[in-house]
Amino acid sequence: MIDIIFLTLKISVVATLLNIPLALIIGWAVGRKNFRGKFLLELLVSLPLALPPVVLGYMLLLLVGRSGPIGQISHLLFGSDIVFTWVAATLAASVVSLPLMARATIVSMSSVDETLERSARSLGAGPFRTFLTITIPLSYHGVLGGILIGFVRALAEFGATIIVAGNIPGSTQTIPLAIYNKVQLGRNDEALVLVGVSVLLAICTLSVYTWLLSRSGKNYSL
Repeated sequence: MIDIIFLTLKISVVATLLNIPLALIIGWAVGRKNFRGKFLLELLVSLPLALPPVVLGYMLLLLVGRSGPIGQISHLLFGSDIVFTWVAATLAASVVSLPLMARATIVSMSSVDETLERSARSLGAGPFRTFLTITIPLSYHGVLGGILIGFVRALAEFGATIIVAGNIPGSTQTIPLAIYNKVQLGRNDEALVLVGVSVLLAICTLSVYTWLLSRSGKNYSL
């Protein structure tokens, strides 16, 4: 059971780390800039929230399966498949949790006072330095909140994972998949233990998220 918890945390942490730079770029682009295609970008970012996770899993399967473009490259370069590995589970968790992280970052960065950024630029700071020293520090509560809520969603991922990574004990079986498996086998006591672990992890993470919202005094509800 420890290995299931460790694997779930590993997948969730890696998925969250993959999403952080993407969420920052999307948050900056949508929250701070006006450009053609902005609506389309925001639509694409939010789309996974409206699609069933199994649809996302199937789309990933088409991409990273051996006959898919990414899967073919992986098999050619490394001689191995992505599907039915912890990497596939990580990609699934990343895809379903990115919209939550990105949307919180967009809301947070859009509330940054534009005059402060202009002042930094007038004093000689470039766009990247302004982003690091002004935009992120003034929006970090929302950014951290987005990271945490994305992490919670990655912990809870089930539908996309079971399609693209399967439910393989010791390889891709995360806490939600293990609960499903143990309920199917009638091992309810073990399922309840994993339910308790899942609830505890969610409560701890959401408590920090709520604390950040109270500190910021802003509403980053999604």
